[in-house]
Amino acid sequence: MWVFVLGVASVLAAEIGLGASGVRTWLPFALLLPALTAGMWSLGRVKIRVADGELHVDDAHIPLRFIADVIPLDADDRRLLLGPGADPLAFVIQRPWIRGAVQIVLNDPDDPTPYWVISTRHPEKLAAALR
Repeated sequence: MWVFVLGVASVLAAEIGLGASGVRTWLPFALLLPALTAGMWSLGRVKIRVADGELHVDDAHIPLRFIADVIPLDADDRRLLLGPGADPLAFVIQRPWIRGAVQIVLNDPDDPTPYWVISTRHPEKLAAALR
């Protein structure tokens, strides 16, 4: 994905600099490549925190009392859980470039969501914080 974004930025910068001379030739590269990289990096971030007795994942939150089990997942387990073993009612925050994830099994009788799957670089640390 990063290669695609940087490729598009490079082509755009080259088109802007076509026919120009001097600073206008390299200035689009100096401005567009870092700007698009920073923009993609900020869009790919998800805030995960445990505070005030709740798990917050971006705008979603759930009280810790409704968490029945927390299972750290490696890349293969995540692939199975999100592929053939997926439940259509599950809440999923997946970033494909992050290998680890956590499955959070819920026990809320009023919520049809059976579990959450959250991708994270530190699944063991998140699992320990939720236990």
